[in-house]
Amino acid sequence: MSPILYYGVPSGCSFGSIVALEWSGLPYRLVRVEMPEMIHTDAYRAINPVGETPSLMTANGDVVVESMAILNHIGARATASGIAFEQGSREFDELNRMLAFLNTTFFNAFSSLWHVIEHEVDPATKAALTEYGRAKVERAHAELEKMLGDKPWLLGEQRTLADAYFIGIARWTKYHAVVDRRDYPNLQRLYDKLEADPAVIFAHAIEEQRPASSSGGFQGEIGLEAAGESKRAA
Repeated sequence: MSPILYYGVPSGCSFGSIVALEWSGLPYRLVRVEMPEMIHTDAYRAINPVGETPSLMTANGDVVVESMAILNHIGARATASGIAFEQGSREFDELNRMLAFLNTTFFNAFSSLWHVIEHEVDPATKAALTEYGRAKVERAHAELEKMLGDKPWLLGEQRTLADAYFIGIARWTKYHAVVDRRDYPNLQRLYDKLEADPAVIFAHAIEEQRPASSSGGFQGEIGLEAAGESKRAA
């Protein structure tokens, strides 16, 4: 059985895991999870009791959750592709540092802005949360802008899991008019390069349910119930 990635739509951070799988060349299948409706179902809670995406069911039926854990699981099996490194190496530590920053600072900066979109709040609360989110997103962009500098990729001369995770989060600015990425030319350059990447184009097509051409090991989409049967079989 090939691994199965449960990806969330619309615009889940699982986008980065799809890109990483494409870059890895590993075989995989996908399960589409419509949010918030499907994450509350018994079928999905049996996979991830927390009710969040992404989730990855491995070839032997184990389930890995949380983006950083999933990305590192993929990377450990795809070091030959160059997107990850051997544990214990300096490069591995640098990759984990960047993934941690993207997860705790860059991702988290958008939290209050998503809350405003996803929940009914009074005007005063909305204004306060928006201003708070604006400051956090601006700071996160400024810090990452300096980290990237003039390097072609976040860690240097080659693309890694960090770039895959970055593109899944960076696109959220289109929902929140709090920053103009053009004010951060290094990040804009990286964003534009990633948006032209075949794996990113593929991931967009998958989310939007358009014809998608994989350059990796994609073996098709299956339904949530069918994926559950695969888990029981494993």
